[in-house]
Amino acid sequence: MKNLFKSLLLPAIALVALPLMTSCESDDDSNPTLLYPTSFVLNTPAYATSNIYDLSKSETVTLTCSQPDYGYPAITIYEVQVAIDQSFSSYTTLETTYTTAKMDVDGVELNNTVVNLYQQANGGADPSGIIFPIYIRLQAHVSGTTDTYCYSNTISLSKVAVSYVATVPSTVYVAGSSIHGGSSAKTFAPTYGFDGQFYAMAYLASGSTFFWGDSTDPTNGYSLTTSIDDVAGAGISAGSDGGIQVANSDWYVLYLSLDVENNQLISALTVYPASAYVIGEIEGGNWIDEDASWAMTKPADASSQWVSPEFIAGGELRAYIKVPDIDWWRTEFTLYGGNLYWRTVDIANNWAENVGSAYSVTCEAGQRLYVDFDYDTGEVK
Repeated sequence: MKNLFKSLLLPAIALVALPLMTSCESDDDSNPTLLYPTSFVLNTPAYATSNIYDLSKSETVTLTCSQPDYGYPAITIYEVQVAIDQSFSSYTTLETTYTTAKMDVDGVELNNTVVNLYQQANGGADPSGIIFPIYIRLQAHVSGTTDTYCYSNTISLSKVAVSYVATVPSTVYVAGSSIHGGSSAKTFAPTYGFDGQFYAMAYLASGSTFFWGDSTDPTNGYSLTTSIDDVAGAGISAGSDGGIQVANSDWYVLYLSLDVENNQLISALTVYPASAYVIGEIEGGNWIDEDASWAMTKPADASSQWVSPEFIAGGELRAYIKVPDIDWWRTEFTLYGGNLYWRTVDIANNWAENVGSAYSVTCEAGQRLYVDFDYDTGEVK
């Protein structure tokens, strides 16, 4: 593993991992009581004050903590929160989560988070070459719960150096006045098997604009998109707000390909006509891709649902958004808890066997699939 720190005066010193601490003892009761701790301890790394953390060149930064005392050895999810001011008036929660009290935090993810925080606080100024402190705390909760959150103390890494490192985000969002009624962003689905490629179905009204990016407040508009291919004839142009403007109202599939070249994020957006299909057992065993007789009917706007043809046989639901020149199963979805769940794994046989019974929807002849592609929810009835 690469050395994590650079000293101003000394040679690189290997990171010494602090021993793990735990405040959680075994509960021998067959029915342990869940406790609700208010805090736990995040340890300060041994060299946090004497060495420079050059985050853009660090493979990982190791953090250790005590486990929150939930009354028994609960499976705990840890999230790393980062700020550049000690008061944590503005902070970012890293996307990567952890399940152990020793966390090897990705150096580039931490670096780019700090760069973004610095630029937000300093009018977009470049922090490269500046040595400054950052502050870290942990948020923890019991896996599968929403009422057990607690926070660690805040620690400081007093000497941090950062520089922008272009990366392909693992999650991408799109937002605009016609998406979720203009109230929130929508998540792109990852194209199965194609790294850095994402797709989303959206209704875009005439004159509306949209932005994409790696946060729920995306800012990449027309000028920050490397190339745009308007296959659907949407009438794409630069909006007065800097967004990507659409002239013609309709449903569209937005397909985004991202790559890094010369430390720059290269983005290619293709706008396709929107279409979605059902396939497989519910069609009587028909596995023909883009069979027009099994196309879902699109509504007039985002206020209504897409509706499939009536199923002619019982079986497992298989459905997909169609992206031209891409196999249907790369953009497949199912229903999970009433929401669309996008395929991200190999399905050799079916959702039930290869993903889990909870992700498999059993259909009957005479039923239909109904989908709200604005909020990505659906039902079979």
